Amino acid sequence: MYEEFDRENMFGAIWDFPKNLVDALKLGNEITLSQSYINIQNVVVAGMGGSAIGGDVVSILEKDNLDIPFVVCRGYSLPNWVNEHTLVVCSSYSGNTEETLSALDDALNKKAQVCGITTGGELGKRLKKSGEDLVIIPSGLQPRAALAFSFVPMVKLLEKAGVLEPGMETWIKHTIDALKEARELYCRESDENPVYELTQQVYNKIPIVYADNSTLGVAAVRLKGQFCENAKMLAYYNELPEFNHNEIVGWENNSNLFEHVFVFWLMDAHDNPRVKHRQEITQTVLNETGVDQYILEMTGNSFQERFLHMIHYGDWLSFWCAIAHGTDPSPVEKISRLKEELLKRI
Repeated sequence: MYEEFDRENMFGAIWDFPKNLVDALKLGNEITLSQSYINIQNVVVAGMGGSAIGGDVVSILEKDNLDIPFVVCRGYSLPNWVNEHTLVVCSSYSGNTEETLSALDDALNKKAQVCGITTGGELGKRLKKSGEDLVIIPSGLQPRAALAFSFVPMVKLLEKAGVLEPGMETWIKHTIDALKEARELYCRESDENPVYELTQQVYNKIPIVYADNSTLGVAAVRLKGQFCENAKMLAYYNELPEFNHNEIVGWENNSNLFEHVFVFWLMDAHDNPRVKHRQEITQTVLNETGVDQYILEMTGNSFQERFLHMIHYGDWLSFWCAIAHGTDPSPVEKISRLKEELLKRI
């Protein structure tokens, strides 16, 4: 039984994703901004890991609603073009992510308009002290399990800042209902669950995730990260069409390694028509190498629903891979060790 290994209840955190969406929407609707955001010409989300992915999700779910550049910055500094017409959203679940705190200092030095999303920590303290808008989200989760609180309040914040036109309510309720139905199957520790069954094929291999960058590229990033953090497995991803201009050639030498690799194709009805042709041709090319391939495609009434369903599917897949390895999916000991060593080198 999974409870033997899941000592910090990642099962519950994944199960709660639909509820988190409900709670995050309520939180987002209650945001009251104290600052006036004037003449915003571009947006930068500064964050790392599970906090940065929230910005990625916003960029894809709201892409048809974004009329200005929207960039997710993973690092210590911001682009040189950031200025007083830039809105910088600092996203750090713990509030203590050193890269994000450094990016905050950079944003203030560049006279950007700044706000933040966090549970508190040093980021919360600094934003409160400087009088910037701050959205406080619930604590007690692993950052990667707090995805709903990373992206839904960000959408609402951007709506209230005048960057986005309101529109989330048109699709989110139906999406929540669909996810509630899907989790009833994905949570089962049996071969009746297609996610659990797929786990048995992939958990002892290296997953490589491919997707169209205009639709499910962000979902591929998320799945790769979940394999790494939850299942403690090496995993990689790439996007089409760029993949077809370099990586496809790499499927030639070192063929003795191909039996240890498992390729996922994340596909959606809204994939670019030319990319669909590329996917089909590339699958044929890879079939000739003998590598295992698997197509994942979700159904749903909207792209947003299918996208979040893909995210939820991948979260369960990474969870069951962890259990197959006899691993607790929650702790990230190597990240904790890295942070401890970095503190010694300040």
